[in-house]
Amino acid sequence: MEHLKYYFLNKLLLFVIVFVGTVSFAQEDTSYKKRVLEATEIELLFSYYGQDGQNAAVTGGEGTEELTDATSSIVVKIPLNEDDVLTVDAGISAYTSASSSNVNPLDGDASRTVSPFSASSGASRQDVLTYFNPSYQHTSNDRNSIVNAKAYVSAEYDYFSLGFGGGYAHLFNEKNTEVSVNVQAFLDKWNSQYPIELRNGFFDSRTSGTGTYAPDFTAFEKETRNSYSISLGLSQVLGKKLQGSVFLDLVSQTGLLSTPFQRIYFADSPDFFIEDFQLADDVERLPDSRFKVPIGGRLNYYLNDRVVLRSYYRFYADNWGITSHTANLEVPIKLNDSFTVYPSYRYYSQTAADYFYPKKIALSTLDFYTSDYDLSGYTANQYGIGIRYKDIFAKAKVLTFGLKNINLRFNAYDRSDGLNALIMTLGTTFVGD
Repeated sequence: MEHLKYYFLNKLLLFVIVFVGTVSFAQEDTSYKKRVLEATEIELLFSYYGQDGQNAAVTGGEGTEELTDATSSIVVKIPLNEDDVLTVDAGISAYTSASSSNVNPLDGDASRTVSPFSASSGASRQDVLTYFNPSYQHTSNDRNSIVNAKAYVSAEYDYFSLGFGGGYAHLFNEKNTEVSVNVQAFLDKWNSQYPIELRNGFFDSRTSGTGTYAPDFTAFEKETRNSYSISLGLSQVLGKKLQGSVFLDLVSQTGLLSTPFQRIYFADSPDFFIEDFQLADDVERLPDSRFKVPIGGRLNYYLNDRVVLRSYYRFYADNWGITSHTANLEVPIKLNDSFTVYPSYRYYSQTAADYFYPKKIALSTLDFYTSDYDLSGYTANQYGIGIRYKDIFAKAKVLTFGLKNINLRFNAYDRSDGLNALIMTLGTTFVGD
């Protein structure tokens, strides 16, 4: 598997280098026109995410959901000429998860009580994801047409993803109207990690229960997951102070859509334990296809020179029985030429998937079942505040790059099933001379 990751990455890098060189040579033009991007920009991003809850899917819908994730990334935008821009986005995400550590709750500190509400200190407690996302954009001479192409590759311990796509946008009506279409595909591969008790050769003398622990478990035959999407958009200037847009996405997924390490406990199966930890009857089983349809819109109103109202609504439905509503309002308030604050609020609600069952409710005779509370019915509220500093003349310098802006945001997330999270993001943008 490891050699496959490096093979794809090397091929992708070679493609980008050759493609960029060809485009730069073919589209060289000595006549002057305003560049789409005047100078190279570098954006440094950092985010922190921390959550807690008591409904971990790894332990069948009951157990700690404590998780922390720190992500660092760099985005470099390079003007190749007046019309073309190459963007390279690369990053690394390191997380520590109490719930995923309980894929094997028996490793780590032998002195602790084995329980779904405490984390194992073993190797599965943490993981690292790396990604590389290059994209290319070409804008026509009249600046009314934009073509883009993109690629994506990411890897972590049990999952590898390769993606590619492209799109087209056209502006007309004196650039007051824009229509766009984008397509994307992801070809993914699991390296399935099953709960320790469902692996071949498992035995532990501490197992207690009526009879012998012998779950009827079979591993997944196919470990690929393919996702395809098409996005349609329309943006319109409705007046001097009002702008709106609508979008429609069509998403199709096939393959292994279940998560191999998420446990299931059946109502009609006997219970077996090691100390306080219940051994799995099976893992999550979901259909091998899913079709999703999000549709929504944005409406921005410029109240005055200092205040803007930005609203967003999305309706979502899929063939697993989930429907959801998302509403968001952000109010940027310009304090002066340099500082802007961004208070925001987001509301979300969804119905449960047809295959969701809390712990010990599903029957072993069913074809599909999950105890993942992300697929349950719930509501959620998110409250945010952000501040942006803009250096108008890019006076502050790092080497030959001037500081363009700094963005800092905090969000508090609260879900009706008890999950809560804190999200912090920091971004800085530098522009070349």
